[in-house]
Amino acid sequence: MDAVQELVDELGADVVRTSSEQREAYRYDWARDPEAALPVAVVLPRSTAHVQAVMRWATKHRVPVVPRGAGSGLSGGASAHEAALVLCLERMNEITVDPATRTLRAQAGALNKELKTAAAKHGLWYPPDPSSFEISTIGGNVATNAGGLCCVKYGVTVDYVLGLEAVLADGRVITLGGPRVKDVAGLPLLKLLVGSEGTLAVVTEVLCRLVPILAPPATLVATFAGLTDAADAVVRICSTTRPSMVEFMDNASINAVEDFQPMGLDRSAGALLLVQSDAAGESRELEIAAVRQACEEFGATEVFETDDPEEGALFVGARRAVFPALERLGAYMLEDVGVPVPRLPELVDRVARIATEQQLLITVVAHAGDGNTHPVIVYDGSDEDEKTRAGQAFTQIMELALSLDGTITGEHGVGRLKRPLLRQQLGDDVLELQHGMRKVWDPLGLLNPGAGY
Repeated sequence: MDAVQELVDELGADVVRTSSEQREAYRYDWARDPEAALPVAVVLPRSTAHVQAVMRWATKHRVPVVPRGAGSGLSGGASAHEAALVLCLERMNEITVDPATRTLRAQAGALNKELKTAAAKHGLWYPPDPSSFEISTIGGNVATNAGGLCCVKYGVTVDYVLGLEAVLADGRVITLGGPRVKDVAGLPLLKLLVGSEGTLAVVTEVLCRLVPILAPPATLVATFAGLTDAADAVVRICSTTRPSMVEFMDNASINAVEDFQPMGLDRSAGALLLVQSDAAGESRELEIAAVRQACEEFGATEVFETDDPEEGALFVGARRAVFPALERLGAYMLEDVGVPVPRLPELVDRVARIATEQQLLITVVAHAGDGNTHPVIVYDGSDEDEKTRAGQAFTQIMELALSLDGTITGEHGVGRLKRPLLRQQLGDDVLELQHGMRKVWDPLGLLNPGAGY
C-alpha cells in the first residue's frame, strides 16, 4: 500500500520491514493464535521519536498498530492481524542504573535478564522474574504486569515501576511518575498503564525500583503421592510462613522435564513442591523447618533440603524448563488462572476431572504460593476432535477458576485468547468503564484492537 511506502521513505527500509518473509516472522507470539494474520508491515524503531512517527502515520492513515516486545506472550496479545502494523520495540534496549536512588531506567525492548544483570553490578536486584525472564522484555512485562516465581514474597511488575515514558495513539509523548517513593499528584495513571496490554499507549521507557541484592536462598523440595496432598501442604505453608518461592509441579510435568533434561526427579511422584526461603539468619532455618513440618504433616513421601546455591538453582531450572519440555509433547493451550490459595486443592482436583472427562493430558504447574496456576492442555493439533475438546477444556478451566473466586488470568494477560470470558469475570458495568477509558486514550481505536478488554 502507498501509505506503507510513505513510512519507509520517512524512517528507512532498515526500520520498516515490508517483505512477506519479514512480516511472517512477526505474525504470532508464543500463543500461536490461529486467527493471527500477516501484518501490512513491521517497524523496528530505534528511538521514541521513531515510535511517535509511527503513531502519527497510523493516525493519519487509520492503520491499527500492534505493539510487541520479544513475542514471548502467551495469550495472543501481540498477535498480528490483517491490515495492522506490528510495532516491535526489541531494538530499544538501553539501560542505565542510578545506585543513589536505587533505580534503573530501561527502554522497553531491554530484556528482564539484562535488567537483573545491570542491577547486580551495583549490588542491587530487580525482583520480578517470569519464567521467560531470559527472553521477555521489560515493555512486555509492563504490558501484562508479569509476575514470576518469587512474586509470592516480592510482588509483581507494578510494584517496581516508578515511572514510564509512553507514546499516545496520536503521537504525543507523556511521562508518568519519577524517581520518588511517594507521589499522589493526580490520578494514578502510571498504575493504569501497567497491565494495559498495549491498548492505551506504547510504553517506550520504564523507570524501575531496585532493592539490595540478597544472599542465596535455602531450598526445600518435597514430593507427594497425590496432587491434593501437595496443594493442602501449600495452604498450610502460606498460612504460617512467607517463603520467597513456592512452586508446584504435577507428575506429567515432572516426567516431561526428566525426558527433556534428566535431573533425577522422582518420576513416580504425584506432585512436587519447590520452596525457597531467603529470610535472614536463624529465621531462614526456622522457616524451612516450618515448611518441612507442613509437608510431612500432609504426607510428603520425601523431603530434601539444601543450602547450596548451585543445587537450589538446578531445581529452579527444572521448574523453568516445564514449558519447553511440554512443547515436545504436541500442541498445547496454556492456562493462567488464579485462585485464593485456600481454593488451590479444589482447583487441581477438578482440573484433573476435566482432563478425564475430555480424555486429554492436562498438566498443572503453579506459582502455588499465590494461587496462580498454569494448567497446560496438550493435544494433537492434527486431530480436529481433540482440538475441539482442548478448546472446551480451556473454557471449562477458566469457568472453574471464576467459580472459586478466581481470575481467568493472573499474569499472562487477557490478550485475544481469553477475551470471551472477560465479561463473565468483570460484569457489564466494569467492562463499560474500561471501554470508556480506552476511548479517551485512543479515540480511533488504533492500539491493539481485539486484545484485552
